[in-house]
Amino acid sequence: MMIIRPVQQQDLPAIRQLASKTGVGVTSLPPDEAHLQARIQRVLATWADEAAPAEQGYLFVLEDSQTRQVVGISGLEAAVGLSDPWYNYRLGTLVHASRDLDIYNQMPTLFLSNDHTGYSELCTLFLDPDYRHSKNGQLLSKCRFLFMAAFRERFAAKVIAEMRGYSDEQGKSPFWEGLGRHFFAIDFAEADRLTGLGQKAFIAELMPKHPLYVDFLPAETQAILGQVHPQTAPARAILESEGLKYEGYVDIFDAGPTLEAYVADIRAVRDSRVHPVQLGEPDQSGPLYLLANDRFTGFRALLGQVDFADERLILDPATAAALEIGPGDQVRAVPLFAPQSAPHASQQAAAQARQAATH
Repeated sequence: MMIIRPVQQQDLPAIRQLASKTGVGVTSLPPDEAHLQARIQRVLATWADEAAPAEQGYLFVLEDSQTRQVVGISGLEAAVGLSDPWYNYRLGTLVHASRDLDIYNQMPTLFLSNDHTGYSELCTLFLDPDYRHSKNGQLLSKCRFLFMAAFRERFAAKVIAEMRGYSDEQGKSPFWEGLGRHFFAIDFAEADRLTGLGQKAFIAELMPKHPLYVDFLPAETQAILGQVHPQTAPARAILESEGLKYEGYVDIFDAGPTLEAYVADIRAVRDSRVHPVQLGEPDQSGPLYLLANDRFTGFRALLGQVDFADERLILDPATAAALEIGPGDQVRAVPLFAPQSAPHASQQAAAQARQAATH
């Protein structure tokens, strides 16, 4: 059985092993033991309520219950850009017009932006290649939504996810070669490494502060704006199926897209429900559910088959034991995939609540 749980100190060797498999472009999981150790300490301080708001973050691991092997990792940041500036490019438009010459040109541009400061972030998603089957990737990504649903007060109203941008088999980024190298004079892999280690001051020091005209970039560079690395396409599809969208923001190094959404509008958050548990033998032919125990430091999540008896949720004993719950305890549940039906009434209610909060 595959189980999601909070990271522990003893997971460091396994996480270091996962980090060695990521390749260039996964900046939030660099293969640097000191950095990984500091990251684990920071999230453990968050769970102990000892971290300042600007430092709060969470890491979850996917563990094979049979082998006790950690095979995946995913993370959440409570709020980005509160201690260090959070940069990306916003794709925009500048108009050049002359009435006398009857000329009107719309020019696509890149604006250096801090627009996502204070947003929560979905980050640090990586699954061992040997375990990329049996919907393990879906569980590893979507478990974070159930945690956010249970502890909404710990996160911002909006959440973002920076997707790994396109790079070739040699780890070269066309965006970096066409733009970044002119301002930094270092290789993409080195810029990627420094960013992963938190050394971001050079961005503010060296990046141009004025809009950049997209048409001046090489055609190869223009073509990959907002495109993801092939290995990241499944992760993007998962997030977009839950309601996150690309709104024209890209990474300043590899031009990977930033997806975003109001937390209240994310399908797994919006449609999840809490039910009391009854032990039994549920029908194994129904849809898979994403299940979590809604505990903070003892958070557990997994995929399972369930039945419903009125408001009670029927779980088999092995699944209940893995979630560390018993009869009468409560579990949060949502179908792993959206039913093929009309939007749930709660979607409209969530949208109305969001609109009221912004007026």
